[in-house]
Amino acid sequence: MDVVGILLAAGHSRRFGAQNKLMQKLPDSRMLALSSAQNLLAALPQSIAVVRLQYVELQSTLAAAGMQLVVCGEQEQEMGDSLAAGIRHAIRLYPKSRGFVIALGDMPYIQPEIIREVASHIEAGGGIVVPTYQGKRGHPVGFAARFAADLLALKGDQGARMLFERYPAEVEHFECNDPGILLDIDTPEDLSG
Repeated sequence: MDVVGILLAAGHSRRFGAQNKLMQKLPDSRMLALSSAQNLLAALPQSIAVVRLQYVELQSTLAAAGMQLVVCGEQEQEMGDSLAAGIRHAIRLYPKSRGFVIALGDMPYIQPEIIREVASHIEAGGGIVVPTYQGKRGHPVGFAARFAADLLALKGDQGARMLFERYPAEVEHFECNDPGILLDIDTPEDLSG
């Protein structure tokens, strides 16, 4: 596929306490962010992880799994900044890419088949592609390359959701049978599955 996966793993994890939630173990003993990365890589081998400078162990774990890394500096600490950094790196590494699938490091239960389906919709000409489960929007979200300028302009806590409002006719939903598209890990209690 000619679509790049981008794993956002640079969050603050404020609701998780002092620990880096992305390094925590799931019930199956896999590390949270590693599980998310492996699912993304299984679907899209051309994948990039965006991580914070101080997350050295996370950087080495994701690099060993096969992810290209983008290390965010102090000025790129919010969602919009880290997403823009990932898009910038993706364009530099894969200039002919047809689009991007944005996955979150704290969503380890998304099946690779769903990621592939999002990418397939992008390759078929879709603009902004969103999976749904029982009518609820989930992740990952796909963006055609024509939205790169909008994604590069994101700043601060401004995420890509604003593109849904700016380009409503470009948003394409598809129903899937994977509840994992809705399940994120926000608290230690969420780790128990």
